[in-house]
Amino acid sequence: MTGYAGKLVGAILGWILFHNPFGALIGAFLGHFYDSVAARPRQTPLGSGFIEPLFAFAGALAKSDGRISQQEIDAAEALIARLNLDAEQRRAAIERFSVGKQPDFNVNIALGDLQHWCQGRRDHAFIVLDLLLDLVHAEGPLAGPKLALMRRLCAVLHVSEHELAALSAMRGYSAWQGPRGPAGNGPRPPPPRPSEVDPYAVLGVERTADERAIKQAYRRLMSQHHPDKLGSDVPDEVKRRSEQRSREINAAYERIKSERGLK
Repeated sequence: MTGYAGKLVGAILGWILFHNPFGALIGAFLGHFYDSVAARPRQTPLGSGFIEPLFAFAGALAKSDGRISQQEIDAAEALIARLNLDAEQRRAAIERFSVGKQPDFNVNIALGDLQHWCQGRRDHAFIVLDLLLDLVHAEGPLAGPKLALMRRLCAVLHVSEHELAALSAMRGYSAWQGPRGPAGNGPRPPPPRPSEVDPYAVLGVERTADERAIKQAYRRLMSQHHPDKLGSDVPDEVKRRSEQRSREINAAYERIKSERGLK
């Protein structure tokens, strides 16, 4: 019955509107197109269309300054673990990372595939950027080539550098700098406590912003990062990060309200 629902409803509406068999026929014909579209399989939010270009771009990003450090290798392996990939996905991720670090790799292909996966959805774009942040900052301050690649990725995903800086602040990174504390070899310092994170940086606004601008930034970020917007089959790590981002945005907004005496 499902495959004929559009035709049946269209025929009934056509008869009601035109009061003749020809109108019913037109309605049934239009309903046929509805049934055809409804019957098409829907794409799942994640899969090889996401994993493979993500790790290919990660490989190009790590090699962009001429060498891949142990910190970057560790960050890539940690990303695989965080995503809880199965054996086949893990093999594909490692293979694409190796391909991406080759000198003749065309990074435009990975950029195009990531853009296609996001399909203009900003919540998906922020997922991609969030997953890459630890690799981006693995060695501390960004080298010029790595910064250039990140700017290209932001451009194709329609995310501003200012928005990426706000996302970085939520993760304890200061804009385009490394995590707080000394960079280089050795253990990474613990993430900053909530009281140490600049709430204005989290919301992506200046400290001189008025109440209206602050509320607008808060609502925009909550709309972009709300976990309910994710598909049901995204990896648990992506869900966890989305939930954590929402908490960080709320905490930043509440701190600003408290400091300013806003309601």
